[in-house]
Amino acid sequence: MNFSGAALVKSVNATAYCRRETEFNTSSNSDDASLYYLLDEWSLYLSRTDMKMFLIPPVVCLVAGVLIIPTILSVIFSRFSIRRETRYMLLGNALLFDLIYLLFYTVSSALNAAHVPLPKEACILLLFLLAVAYCGGLFTAAAIVLDTYIAVLFPLRYIAILPPSRSKKVIVLLWVCAGAFPGIFFLVLSSTRSFVPCALEMCSVPVILILTPHGTDAVKLCFWLSTVVIFLCLALIFCCYITLYFKTKQSGIWDSICSRASVTLLMHNTVLFFYFFPLMALFVESFLCVNVVVKLRVGVWVSLTVCNVLMILPKVLFPFLYGLRYREISASLRSIVRRQHLRLVLPAPSPF
Repeated sequence: MNFSGAALVKSVNATAYCRRETEFNTSSNSDDASLYYLLDEWSLYLSRTDMKMFLIPPVVCLVAGVLIIPTILSVIFSRFSIRRETRYMLLGNALLFDLIYLLFYTVSSALNAAHVPLPKEACILLLFLLAVAYCGGLFTAAAIVLDTYIAVLFPLRYIAILPPSRSKKVIVLLWVCAGAFPGIFFLVLSSTRSFVPCALEMCSVPVILILTPHGTDAVKLCFWLSTVVIFLCLALIFCCYITLYFKTKQSGIWDSICSRASVTLLMHNTVLFFYFFPLMALFVESFLCVNVVVKLRVGVWVSLTVCNVLMILPKVLFPFLYGLRYREISASLRSIVRRQHLRLVLPAPSPF
């Protein structure tokens, strides 16, 4: 096909798409089949133009995560003095969940951008692993805040409340909750056959999030329950931070803006903001899209931006804002770098 013919076909397809989108936005009684077809076509149209642009942030964050997260994990699990403390074990658990999420989400985005179809079972497994990794990271972040809360407010009873043996049980419980929470929802959706075939063939997380508020009653119930649980975790983290601030306000650690406590609280709030804001944006966008307040095109762009940029950033900021702030981990990393530098600088011994 020559260039003019291709341009004509593209123009006709764009006109038909705009007409269908106008019908969708002006009619709130559109059936689900037309909505799924519209989203499928729009996703393919977007893939041909700008989908590869949205693949850049996950790839960059994955590369950064692969460079820093395994290094911190090796320091945590190779040093007994670090490994026996609860806060470091929780940190390593959170970093492991974040690395898994970055890996599988980048794979999902790359397959979607390359138009590689996945079998239904493979897509469900990929979505389940993403849900487990995200829930595990969120639950572990809440556990880290609770650990800090107990350590600050009950310093004399901290060892009795969270000994090293109990911290391992806490981590096992986090893994069980991270697997059970999305597992129950996936079993409910599978038993009610609420999975959308076209969405599973595309296996695009942003598009699936667009479809979820328009799905069956079981899908809507799982969506809203997940939203409530996530916001409860974020509310718990926020309340613990506020309580810690007011409980320690009289101690004088907040007098200086550049104090370690102030900088640490600012970093924690930054990560909390990056966890909270994308979910709030998705919630507002889903509500507006369901009530036909915004166009479907705007909803897809918002979903792509949130999933490929805003929800990825906390995963790569977490090791820098949390891991490298701990003196023991940063000192261990500096000693490793120093030994490697000495090995490269020292000359080889003379044979004579």
